[in-house]
Amino acid sequence: MPSDTTTPTATVPKSAASAERAHSITVRMHISDIARFLQDNLGQRLTARIANINDPKQVGKWASGDTTPRPEAEDRLRAALQVFQLIQDAESLYTARAWMIGMNPQLDDEAPAQCIADGRKRDVMVAARAYVDGG
Repeated sequence: MPSDTTTPTATVPKSAASAERAHSITVRMHISDIARFLQDNLGQRLTARIANINDPKQVGKWASGDTTPRPEAEDRLRAALQVFQLIQDAESLYTARAWMIGMNPQLDDEAPAQCIADGRKRDVMVAARAYVDGG
């Protein structure tokens, strides 16, 4: 009987490759493109909430390149895009949108978009990776 000479290999989480792609996309995109993408896929009001600003029309100004967000708002927008891209890469555009706005049990039943607005971007990324990996 032949012996099994295969050696066990470490399993790479499904989210690893998607996370790398999402990060690469996020750091290469201009903030106006990020604002436009989020506005197109999540809506102007939700994008404003993610950025933690009161005026949704400001998002349109960012998307057109007329103005740029403050660093804190840009940080939140980049985090939202990165998470959105991670989910979209593994699933679909529609799943990513639903995941961002729906209650999430790993985030105490809060929506990931709201958690990013509250400054909990790392918690959201952990939850996104767990979702992609089936957890």
